[in-house]
Amino acid sequence: SYRPSSPTPKQTHFKSSFQLPNCSSGYPNQTHFSLFSRFDHSMAGQSSQAKSVHDFVVKDVRGNDVDLSIYKGKVLLIVNVASQCGLTNSNYPELTKLYENYKEKGLEILAFPCNQFGNQEPGSNEEIMQFACTRFKAEFPIFDKVDVNGDSAAPIYKFLKSSKGGLFGDGIKWNFAKFLVDKDGNVVDRYAPTTSPASIEKDIKKLLGIS
Repeated sequence: SYRPSSPTPKQTHFKSSFQLPNCSSGYPNQTHFSLFSRFDHSMAGQSSQAKSVHDFVVKDVRGNDVDLSIYKGKVLLIVNVASQCGLTNSNYPELTKLYENYKEKGLEILAFPCNQFGNQEPGSNEEIMQFACTRFKAEFPIFDKVDVNGDSAAPIYKFLKSSKGGLFGDGIKWNFAKFLVDKDGNVVDRYAPTTSPASIEKDIKKLLGIS
């Protein structure tokens, strides 16, 4: 959501041991510290009030709040993923390779499962995470399942779509649409579901300052 989690304004605190669940963290058996934070209420309400991706709070795959300001200074590739899509077997390996190659250079990939396209992500969060880990060894964080279109769309996706409309309107057309976000949280580009992650590498390198 895009709302604060505590009434105490203008303070944000994180546990130093916080780690988003991924394959390396041993999901679903290994415990990780959850995020606890306090947010300024002045931005509470609509996604239209947000100035950048860093203004949002989302849920991780275990339902814990994640303040996206933890990604300040990182280049982000935000993707709506699905486990049973015709694009799954090409996108997941390429996303994994991008993450392996550029994680240490400042890239983060944020995957949001979505079941709005052909019911191709019907599983629970646990099942989705296990699929990504066992089949593709995906190390990038996977978040709570969301809607990306319609009135029920997650606020972060309303913001992404309003920042970069698609060729045929703002709506996400299918699984594996991609948004590229710079280090300041600005949405700088949007790619169709059929655009391969590998083909975005040059744009990622440019934002990372890699020649």
